[in-house]
Amino acid sequence: MQLLEMLKAAGPVFWLLVLLSVYVLYLLVWRWQVIARLGDDPAQMLTRVHGSLIQQDWLGAQRAAQQPTAVANVVRAGLERALTGKDSVLLAMNEAAVMEEARLTASLPTLATIAQIAPMLGLLGTVFGMIQAFQVFSQNGSPGPTQLAGGISEALVNTAAGLVVAIAAYFGRNLLKTKAEAILLQVDRVREGLPTWIMEAEMRRQGQLSGMFIPAYDPDSIPVRRKTP
Repeated sequence: MQLLEMLKAAGPVFWLLVLLSVYVLYLLVWRWQVIARLGDDPAQMLTRVHGSLIQQDWLGAQRAAQQPTAVANVVRAGLERALTGKDSVLLAMNEAAVMEEARLTASLPTLATIAQIAPMLGLLGTVFGMIQAFQVFSQNGSPGPTQLAGGISEALVNTAAGLVVAIAAYFGRNLLKTKAEAILLQVDRVREGLPTWIMEAEMRRQGQLSGMFIPAYDPDSIPVRRKTP
């Protein structure tokens, strides 16, 4: 039986899996673009923010953080509360970090669900194909290969399609999750570091610190409390 004929005989479950595969591809492309936009390298932005804070240039620090990235969004949330106390800064940054985590991990549960149900749909199509094959037996005690080919083809094509969709959804979900977790690690680093920078700027304003040395931003110098699941 030719491939086109096998696909035609695959049954309705197969076409449901085809639609599901298109949806998975759409989610992967869309979410990859979103995560890539949110995860641009924040090093230069953070260096400018740090430098502006050392010079007590609060507006300059806010302008430096005007970027459409997850880290910049959290930094802006903290800078907007910079003059209201450390606790207020931490609260604002924590709220912003929760929102960014939700944006970064959106659609991951959907992909995980598809990865779980796609093999089951494939199995359902397999059962339908085997039912069709047994119906041929009930109608003809000694069916030939051609008569059985339709049911067997439906069974095998659905099994393969379910596995392909599940593998694509599972692999894509893990790829997006890895990239999202890397961005969230940067968010946690700056969430730990920015309050210290603000406190340093306030101490300079009060004359408790002097000098204009501005160290380069080093993400590894900021402690991290996040535990990756």
